Amino acid sequence: MIYLALPVSRRRLSFYLAAEEWAARVLPPDDYFFAWRVEPTVICGRNQEIDKEIDLDYCRREGIDIMRRKSGGGAVYADLDNYMFSYICPDAGGIQQTFARYTTMVADMLRSLGIDAAANGRNDIVAGGRKISGNAFYHLPGRAIAHGTMLYHFDAERLGKALTPSRAKLESKAVVSVNSRVTSLMEQGLNMGHEEFENYAVNFLCTDELTVDADGVEQIAEIEKTYLTPEHLYGRRLSHPEPGGDAIVRSRYLDGVGEMTLRLVLDNNGSIVATSLSGDFLLTGDPEQCFMKRLKGLPYRRDALAGALDGTDPSRAVAGLSARQLTDLLID
Repeated sequence: MIYLALPVSRRRLSFYLAAEEWAARVLPPDDYFFAWRVEPTVICGRNQEIDKEIDLDYCRREGIDIMRRKSGGGAVYADLDNYMFSYICPDAGGIQQTFARYTTMVADMLRSLGIDAAANGRNDIVAGGRKISGNAFYHLPGRAIAHGTMLYHFDAERLGKALTPSRAKLESKAVVSVNSRVTSLMEQGLNMGHEEFENYAVNFLCTDELTVDADGVEQIAEIEKTYLTPEHLYGRRLSHPEPGGDAIVRSRYLDGVGEMTLRLVLDNNGSIVATSLSGDFLLTGDPEQCFMKRLKGLPYRRDALAGALDGTDPSRAVAGLSARQLTDLLID
C-alpha cells in the first residue's frame, strides 16, 4: 500500500476529504492510505439531517467546525486527539470486501501494539467491547474510499454534547449515552505519543510513499470548494408538503442497516409526488435509481408499494436493507 504524503500544514477537514477524492480520480489504480488530524470538528454522514444529529448551538458556541462527508454512516466528533485514516483502492469487490480488507488491516495493526482489537458490526473496530474506530465508505467510478476515526483520547463531555444521536439508536445498542459506547488508544493501554503512533501505523500499513506535489495540492483545494457550499453542508430535504397535499414521515432504526427516515409527499388524491431519504445507513449505490423513483405516482397503499418494490434488491443501494424492511418502513 502507498502512503500519500501531503506537504501542507494542518487544514480544515474538508481539505482531507477532497484529498481522498483527488486520489481516487487522478492517481493510477492502487491502494493508497494517509492519516490526518484536525481541530475540533463534527462530521455528518451524507444522508443525515444535521440539526437532528448535531447540537448546532453548542458547536457554534465552542468553535467546533461542522462538515459533511460524501459517505454514509453516522456523525462523529474529531479533534487533535483523534486520528482520521483514509483508504483509497480499486473498486473490485464492493462495500463488504473493501470494509473487510481495510478493517482487518487496521485491527491487525492495533493487535501488533497489544490492543485486543477486532472488526465488529457493519463498520466498527472495537477494543474491550467498545468502539475505538468507526468507518464509512463510498464509491467513485472504478474506485472505493473507506475512511474512519481512530480515537487516541477523547473529551467525553464535548463528545456527548456535540452529538445528539436518536434515542432509538441508543436503545437498540442497549446503552444510555454516547460516552458508554466508545474507548480510546490511551484507555486501552497504548504507551505512545501522537507522532510515534502515526509513524507506527503508516510504517505497518504501507510499503511505499508518494508525495503530493504543489499542483496536486492546488487541485485538491479546488475539489475542497465543493465541500464548503451550503447545499452540500445542509443538504436538501422535503420539510413541507406540496400545496394542498400531505407529508408522511416514516422513521425507524433497522437492525443491520441503521437509522432511516423516509418522507413522502402526497397529492390531494393520496398519490406520492415527492420523496426524500435520510439517515446514518451505508450506501452501496444510488437509492433514487434503485427504489425511490419506483414510488412516485403510486397510491399510498401497502399493496401498491409492495408491488412496485417486488423484484428489487434495496441492498444494492443501502447496505443490509431488504425489500420487506423497506415496505414495512413505508407503510406499517
